[in-house]
Amino acid sequence: MKPSTSFHRHADRPLLWTLRLLSAVAALIVALILLFVLREAWPALLQLGPAHFLRDPGWHPASGDGDADYGLLPMLAGTLLSSGGAVLLAAPLGLGSALFATSYGPPRLRGPHRQLLQLLGGIPSVVVGFWGLVVLTPLIRQWHPPGQSLLAGILCLTVMILPTSAMLSEQALRDVPAGSLQAAAALGLSRRATLEGVVLPVARGGLLSAVVLASGRALGETMAVLMVAGNVIQVPATLFDPVRTLTANIALELGYALELHRSVLFVGGLVLMGVVAVVMALAAGLRSSPGHG
Repeated sequence: MKPSTSFHRHADRPLLWTLRLLSAVAALIVALILLFVLREAWPALLQLGPAHFLRDPGWHPASGDGDADYGLLPMLAGTLLSSGGAVLLAAPLGLGSALFATSYGPPRLRGPHRQLLQLLGGIPSVVVGFWGLVVLTPLIRQWHPPGQSLLAGILCLTVMILPTSAMLSEQALRDVPAGSLQAAAALGLSRRATLEGVVLPVARGGLLSAVVLASGRALGETMAVLMVAGNVIQVPATLFDPVRTLTANIALELGYALELHRSVLFVGGLVLMGVVAVVMALAAGLRSSPGHG
């Protein structure tokens, strides 16, 4: 027994070191991206100071630095509101889709349902943006002008992140140990009681991961939001107000921005990375807290 155990331990070492190497490379890539963005943003951080980007009344970059405004707060608000609204819609829809695919849906419909979700997840964001611009925004305009608005951005982002939320939620539900389900069946629990008392609590960590990954997708989306949100730099007062997100601002202006203006755009990218890091940290804290295993 001991020689066999020693043999398997030695045989696993190449795989172990390969996995360690790949993990180190992945971490190095993330670190290099962060260092690059920080290096490009450093001139603006040094010259203006971090508080300047929240204190300025608006976004009016100019060739003369003295009369330029570089307020990122309206675009940060647009980013958080559009992404947060999309996650609030997509998370329950994704969970409902996962429950249909694992518990409530007829077996003959579960396969086509999953294939439709995969197809939806493969649609390019620019196509979703075209749909939003041609179909969605005119419908919203009939309800409340101008049509291109925060609401349109939220709905387009919901369509884009729904497959991520649904498929990862489904996988989390399928990963519940069979022993837990068998124990619930032995106790005579109904399907609803099994879901509420066993399946959802056990799968909570995976369901939370689905929300986090969907949030990251929403925060980083550019083209669809750029096409339907209106691109007006303001803090929206209602769902029908047009907004501009940080990603849309970078995409629109990086091609011609120079010197300080360009550096401030990289500050926007740094802020976006910080928001994603905060979301991941909050999710990690929820997963490690009691009752969220």
